[in-house]
Amino acid sequence: MNGIDYEVSLLRDLVEIDTDVMKKAGYSDCASLIKEKMKELGLKVEVFDPNLADGIKRPSVIGTLDVGSDTTIGFVTHYDVVPPGEGWTKPPFRLTLDDGKAYGRGAADDKSAIAASLGAVNIVRDNARFNIKIIASPEEEIGGEWGIGYLMRMIGINFDFGIIVDSMPNIVSIGASGIVQGEIKVVGKQGHAGYPHRAINPVHELSKLINEFEKFIKLREGKLSSADAPPGSPKKKVWGRLSFTMLGGGIKENVIPSEAWTRFDMRLLPEEDPEVAKKEMLEFFESVKNVIKGFATISFKGTDRGYLTSPTNRFVKSFVESTKIVFGSPLPLAASLGGDDGRFLADRGIPVVSYGTIAEDTNFHGVDEYVHLKDLKNVRDVFVNFIKRN
Repeated sequence: MNGIDYEVSLLRDLVEIDTDVMKKAGYSDCASLIKEKMKELGLKVEVFDPNLADGIKRPSVIGTLDVGSDTTIGFVTHYDVVPPGEGWTKPPFRLTLDDGKAYGRGAADDKSAIAASLGAVNIVRDNARFNIKIIASPEEEIGGEWGIGYLMRMIGINFDFGIIVDSMPNIVSIGASGIVQGEIKVVGKQGHAGYPHRAINPVHELSKLINEFEKFIKLREGKLSSADAPPGSPKKKVWGRLSFTMLGGGIKENVIPSEAWTRFDMRLLPEEDPEVAKKEMLEFFESVKNVIKGFATISFKGTDRGYLTSPTNRFVKSFVESTKIVFGSPLPLAASLGGDDGRFLADRGIPVVSYGTIAEDTNFHGVDEYVHLKDLKNVRDVFVNFIKRN
């Protein structure tokens, strides 16, 4: 299989454009670069922008290779990145090659995905058995609603099988966890900290309520998916999870506040109905809220359904066979403990897997992010073997 000069050169150009999802300043420049690279490969290129009221451009680029097949494969990538933060030993927006690694913000998540996908097309464009759509969108790092979500729900793009190129290189992910987020609030009675007997301290009462939820956390952990968990997980199957992740309340050390709150993140099984999960949590909350003084409420703020693609799907089986060609043995199937953009495809009935260059040790979202060059090559080669004619 070919070397990776093309992919590294493209990755270098991509990393040098700051596409920080919070600033969004580099979106148009990056989309223009991707558009030109797609055109150089002979792809038909379309650019879609939701044109939101804030005036910020959020262009998504779609490059299509039409070989006259009855089947179209979609490769879904994103070009936005999280902010670099402080403490880098290498410049975050200049690609640095060192000891088999390529450093830079987005080198792993997710600009190497764009390089691997276009690199595969560069190799097989005259020998492809499928039509191919390569999608490069923004906003994935804040939920994808105005990236791939916009393309699927409002533009109506479609294909027969999707690959979310935003995952690990050592498994083929056939699903992702759903998510329910929300808040529990306790209202007490404000007072002077020197006279706690005259107040109802919502901080103390909230802590009691959180402790009660240890029982519900155990119930969640007892729920198991039919899908395997990723390697290294504490359970063989994907399991239910609940974490309290934020706490708030109080205005001054000597004032017992009037209210306190906690926010939570509940991760669902890929096949679990979010409405059922919310109902179960609400019922548990109702059963324990009266153990405290004061008044407690629960509210749900955000919900995303998970998804699970059948391991017997013909495209999944073919994709796994392609990993066997590259690695000598097939990669295992598992479902992600987090969420990913595959939910937008699954909502449209499109079978989808996730596979990519983001190894666990690559510091993605951290300082000195990098991608292993061997992973960049291997992922590209899996794609090549999947889409080329035998």
